[in-house]
This record gives sequence, C-alpha cells and structure tokens, in this order.
Amino acid sequence: MKLVVLERNSVGTDVDVSCFEQFGEVTYYANTTAEHVAERIREADIVISNKAPLNESTLAGASHVKLICVLATGYDCIDIEYCRKRGIKVTNVVNYCTPAVAQHTMLLAMMLSEKIAYYDDYVKSGAYSAQDRFSHFDRVFHDLDGKTWGIVGMGSIGRKTAALASAFGCKVIFYSASGKSTCTDYPKVDLDTLLRESDILSLHCPLTDRTRNLIDKDAFDRMKKTAILINVARGPVVNNQDLYQALVEEKIMAAGLDVLEKEPMEASNPLHQIKDSTRLIITPHMSWASIESRTRMIAEIMKNIEAFLNGMDRNVVNAL
Repeated sequence: MKLVVLERNSVGTDVDVSCFEQFGEVTYYANTTAEHVAERIREADIVISNKAPLNESTLAGASHVKLICVLATGYDCIDIEYCRKRGIKVTNVVNYCTPAVAQHTMLLAMMLSEKIAYYDDYVKSGAYSAQDRFSHFDRVFHDLDGKTWGIVGMGSIGRKTAALASAFGCKVIFYSASGKSTCTDYPKVDLDTLLRESDILSLHCPLTDRTRNLIDKDAFDRMKKTAILINVARGPVVNNQDLYQALVEEKIMAAGLDVLEKEPMEASNPLHQIKDSTRLIITPHMSWASIESRTRMIAEIMKNIEAFLNGMDRNVVNAL
C-alpha cells in the first residue's frame, strides 16, 4: 500500500503524522501546488491532502488511487462526481475543530465590540500613564447581553457559537442557507430578517452555489450600521470588494475575518487598505488550528483509513 501526503505541513510540524506508516509506504511533501499533484500521486493507493486540486486533470494518470482523505471538513477542491465515476472514495473530517472555531468567533466579536485594539494601543502609547484619571472609555462600546446574534449555518460550529452567544445573554436567530436545517433550539428566519435584525452576524456555512457571495452589497445595504460581521466559514461567502466599500462607507460598524476570497491574501485585496483594527481584524485562516484540533484531525484520518481497509464507510462524502 502506497500513501502520499501532499500537504504534510498543513497540519503543522508540531503534530506527529508517522502513524500513517502503519498502513504502508508513505511519501510526505511539505506542500504541493497544482502543477505537481499529478506526478506526485501517480503511484499512490491513498492520497491525503488538504487544498490540492484532485480532479480529472490531476487524477487521470493515477490509476491506483482508491481513497482520498481530506485534511479538513470542506472538500470543494475535489471533483466529487469524477471520483465517484472512478470508484474513488473521498472522506473528510467532521467536528474536529468545533471548539476552536467557535472560540475564535467569540474572540473576534468581543474584540471588535469592545474596541480592544484602541484601548490596548492607548495604554501602550503612554497616553494612559499621562492622564490624570483612573479610567479611559472615550470610544463607545456595548454589552453583548440583549443583542441579537445572527448565524448562517447551524451545523456543529454554528450550534456551539449559538450556545456561547446565548451564555453572554444574546438572542440567537439563524438562517439556513440550504433550507434543510432541522434545528429547533433557536428561531429560524429568512435572510432578510437575519440581515435587518442582527447586531452580530457570524457565518459558519459551507461554500456552495447558494452561499457564494451571499454577503454582498445588497446584504450590507440591509444590515444595521452598528452591525459586526464575522466570517469563519469560507472566504467567497463574503464579497471582499463589497465588504471594503461597506466599511469605508460605514454601512456596518466592523468585520472580523479568518477567511478570504483568495488565500493567502492577495496584495490587491482592497481590505489591505484598512489598518484600523477596531473596524477590521483579519487572521490568517487559523481559527481551526488549535493543537487539540490538529491532533484530533490526524486521529480521525487514521480512523477513516482503518474503516476503508476493513471494507466500511466512515465520513465518506461520495458514497458509491
């Protein structure tokens, strides 16, 4: 059995992946760009990947591939239908990073809500030491208690975020982009209601044709001017140019992003121009990557491979 790990460093070099070697001969690549995928998987039986494109173009010459294990929950980089036709099973990992992403969602929301960047800078600049009173609160901030927290995508991360927001006293409402959510713990509303009523709007949905550019100019026009947008889902769910305009024109108060339309962030992305961290915080797609999450991910990949070798389906996203 030959295994190829195309993006070994995507889980961090501080996480041991030698466990894969119990299944056979393993070839590791720190990272793999699109033009090198085909040659690197040519002799593989099992491919372990993250963002590398796996489609007819890259898989056509890889006649031995029987299983693709995605080091993530999302699998939009894989041509699922082509793999089904080829009899290649594709597995993902679910719920491994729910605590980390929900935690990061709350962090971004609270930092922006309380203008933490401004107050931290105020102290570090020496201005606080130079003043003659004990406190400084010149930038207005608000309680989370009593605010409406809107959620797009009530999967495991959406539900965890909802529970945390509720613990802070927020009223939680949600919109089901797929229309298939069975969640009854919180009020389900239409998109227009979600946009109009949310004080904080967090995105936790997969990237699909229905969610691509879901938050665009039209959406920003319907949101509160005091609203905070948090995107920890997929970058293209939010139109970055429209978000830039919304922030510049003060259509919303602030945004916190862990994902962008193109990653790594392109120099041409207009959001580069906004340097005020009380209006915009961007983190480099790391909300999922606590050491606990990454360790769980490798353990889950191991279980997916073991199930496959035992003739069972586990986390298969393209059941044959």
